[in-house]
Amino acid sequence: MNSTDVNSVPLAEIDVSRPELFRDDIWHPWFARLRKEAPVHYRADSVNGPFWSVCTHKLIKEVDANNAAFSSSAKFGGIAIASPPAVEGQVQGQSFITMDEPQHRPQRMAVAPTVAPKNLTELEPLIRERAIDILERLPVGETFNWVQEVSIELTARMLATLFDFPYEQRRKLVYWSDLTTAIPEVTGDNSIDMKKRYGELMEAASAFYQLWNEKAGQPPKFDLISMLQHNETTARMNENPDQFLGTILLLIVGGNDTTRNSISGGVIALNKFPGQYQKLRDDPSLIPNMVAETIRWQTPVIHMRRTALEDYELGGQHIKQGDKVVMWYLSGNRDEAVFENADQLIIDRPNARAHVAFGFGVHRCMGNRLAELQLRVLWEEIMKRFHRVEVVGDVERLPNNFIRGIKDVPVRLHPI
Repeated sequence: MNSTDVNSVPLAEIDVSRPELFRDDIWHPWFARLRKEAPVHYRADSVNGPFWSVCTHKLIKEVDANNAAFSSSAKFGGIAIASPPAVEGQVQGQSFITMDEPQHRPQRMAVAPTVAPKNLTELEPLIRERAIDILERLPVGETFNWVQEVSIELTARMLATLFDFPYEQRRKLVYWSDLTTAIPEVTGDNSIDMKKRYGELMEAASAFYQLWNEKAGQPPKFDLISMLQHNETTARMNENPDQFLGTILLLIVGGNDTTRNSISGGVIALNKFPGQYQKLRDDPSLIPNMVAETIRWQTPVIHMRRTALEDYELGGQHIKQGDKVVMWYLSGNRDEAVFENADQLIIDRPNARAHVAFGFGVHRCMGNRLAELQLRVLWEEIMKRFHRVEVVGDVERLPNNFIRGIKDVPVRLHPI
């Protein structure tokens, strides 16, 4: 199936979980058809089994807000359409994002202070310093990969800071983040060596156990590991391997993917819509709203999954207890009923912040303000230095139905 035959495919046979749709960036017409004809759509069989797709902004919010009827719990399958197969004797990562209330909130609140407004105010000068350092080192007049040199580098530096992780090893954090979603059902790559993947995730666990032990007994600091240690709910998390690994990987992925892929997506979008780039040059005060619009347009997390805890009628469809329900945030953020000219980047869009890219309800992304802060600061510094960040070649995207990842954006810088 490709984008040209979308209208000839029987409705029941549409499978929007296919990773190649996102690798080839041909997902638009498939979701547009579902929003129009079947906003709550049932696929009876797929690589990931049967599932419901929820495709409109309104219905996504209904599911996301109702955690009494729709569970995120790992015991029912967790938050992704695909889950790594459980192997006896292997650690199965669990974290507060795969918990329902009342277990969810206390664990989330243990680390929430890292991204509280006061701490973000204190972090802003450091983010700006690091953004400037990255931008000043870029090769002006030469073609380079924006993803590697800017998007990944800035997020790696911030992740190392948030974890108080060895700064010189910061790229390991990005690698472990990528590894977390690297399973065949998510990427479509059946050649992935799952045994090797598990071994490398255990290396991540080992590194963080070492960091945990180094910090044990130390006065509280404002990093994630210290906060986990000094909160009574999570103080003994290191004694539960499933919870320890799951929580660490959640915080790494959460700190990496949204910011990193929105930095890349912003450059792509402004090149695709040059009139908006000129609007930004004419009025840099639009940067905060442009950041929200970029996150809507890019939608770094493609979907979140829930499991129905009861029979439920949604959009005229009867969902049964135990059914897999997938909220396609990417589709909700292109919902024409909410966003006029939804496929376009419009940096002064009045309702840009109405996007669902961060989720909705109790599981709304904890680090959303930090992501927005990093993007705002970076673009403020970009606009001071460069008339244009020009995309000069083909963009390479990753095959992944969970994270809307971008691998290569070849660019050339045009100074002011």
